[in-house]
Order: sequence, then structure tokens, then C-alpha cells
Amino acid sequence: MSSLITDDEVAHETQLVWLEDFSRLDYVRQTLDRLPTRRGRPSYHRDGRMIGYAILGPDARPSRSSGTFRRRVFWLLPHDRDSVPDGLYATGAPAEAVDPRTLAPASRGRKTERSEGGPPSTAMREAGITFPL
Repeated sequence: MSSLITDDEVAHETQLVWLEDFSRLDYVRQTLDRLPTRRGRPSYHRDGRMIGYAILGPDARPSRSSGTFRRRVFWLLPHDRDSVPDGLYATGAPAEAVDPRTLAPASRGRKTERSEGGPPSTAMREAGITFPL
């Protein structure tokens, strides 16, 4: 869950690879997966689809016990807001969801009004910013 991801767990990221244009997505789910390599597209074993993943730099060390690397994977489920706008997440978002516009290598990302499906803030309205961005 994104709320459990800490800065030190993403500190060795050098790049985020996006498999889809995230500009139309209000949120993506992010998790830390144990993967056998620092780079390359990971295999995906969830419902839904993988949106992107992180690449680690050469200074990232594998787990001593498993030899795997913890890398972020970004994904969506079939019932997420992009596919079912009036569904379960018409407002609110899953605990592991963050606004993809707030993501960067070595940055956890964060929830925003957009990712939570809430109304625009006064500042957004005053600036003339409307959903979807």
C-alpha cells in the first residue's frame, strides 16, 4: 500500500516506465513487488492491467534472504474509476492509489483531490482548472 511505502524503499529508483499514457488517469495503484531484476518489464499476475513500473539503479541491493529486489509496480483493477466512472471509486480511491502526476523516480507520490474524486478546491476553481485535467 502506498501509505506503507517509505522514502528509503524507493531511493534507488532511476526511472519510471509507463506502459500507458497516464494523463487521463485520476489515480494508479502502486505496490512494492519482489522481482528478480533491477530493470526490465516485470511479469504481471493481478487482475486488471499494469500501467508502469520502476527501474532501479546499480546501487540497489537485493534481499539477502531471497535475492530479489523490491520495485514499484503501478496498476489498475477492472473496477477502478478509469473503467467504471460511476462505480465503487466514483469518489474516494483505494488505499494504495496515488495521483500519477505526483510520481517521479525516488518519490512516493501522493493522493490529490483529483485522485480522490473529490470536487475541485477553491484554488483550482479560482485558477480556472477543471476536472479532468
